[in-house]
Amino acid sequence: MNLGINGKWALVCGASKGLGFGCAQALVREGVNVLIVARGAEALQAAVQALKADPARPPNTDVQMVAADITTVEGRAAVFAIKNDFDIVVTNAGGPPPGDFREWDRDAWIKAVDANMLTPIELIKATVDGMAARGFGRIINITSSAVKAPIDILGLSNGARSGLTGFVAGVSRSSKLAGHGVTINNLLPGAFDTDRLKGTMAGAAKKTGQPIEVIAENRKKTIPAQRFGTPDEFGAVCAFLCSQQAGYINGQNVLTDGGAYPGSF
Repeated sequence: MNLGINGKWALVCGASKGLGFGCAQALVREGVNVLIVARGAEALQAAVQALKADPARPPNTDVQMVAADITTVEGRAAVFAIKNDFDIVVTNAGGPPPGDFREWDRDAWIKAVDANMLTPIELIKATVDGMAARGFGRIINITSSAVKAPIDILGLSNGARSGLTGFVAGVSRSSKLAGHGVTINNLLPGAFDTDRLKGTMAGAAKKTGQPIEVIAENRKKTIPAQRFGTPDEFGAVCAFLCSQQAGYINGQNVLTDGGAYPGSF
């Protein structure tokens, strides 16, 4: 399927690896020019090289990078100093650490909200009016399946990402945006084969004394698909939501979790 986004420009955050890289890769394969951002310059440069070397990348599809912390004012300024008229924005920031809510002070909450709620809002604010003026725009916020089914030890993430979800539910339905070809959706990953998942399982293995292989197999058994997702298939969903064909999908929370969520709605 031709997604109709060849030649568009995308900003993809947290794109040096994992789900962010999967999204950048899927977009590049559709002929979308990308500016990828992450904090680690070395990993980001490796991601750029991989994207440029991808045999599925159409000729003349541009790949640029900015090594910056997108959750800071300075990081966002560095991105917009290079380009500020994106057609597609994929927001993505690492989730805050798990733990007991009794141990989190105000600074921990502010850091979580700043990274996982306020940063996406700032990126939306900086780009949607230009999208509306051009008659096309796609914003995808990578959040978490915990927004649908909160996990007790992920309270910082539950709170911050739920705040973003509520904000998006309202702003995405503005006729000034939706009526001018701009959609805003949230993409909710479940268990995907990423460094973050491996780190979580390593922590569980250390805590329980079980081998990490046992932890992984037990986790897979809780998923109807009986496996973890891959960044490639996550990126494919992201690319579709950015497509011309997805223009009537707006303000939605798209769950990608292999069927793990047990609810009907």
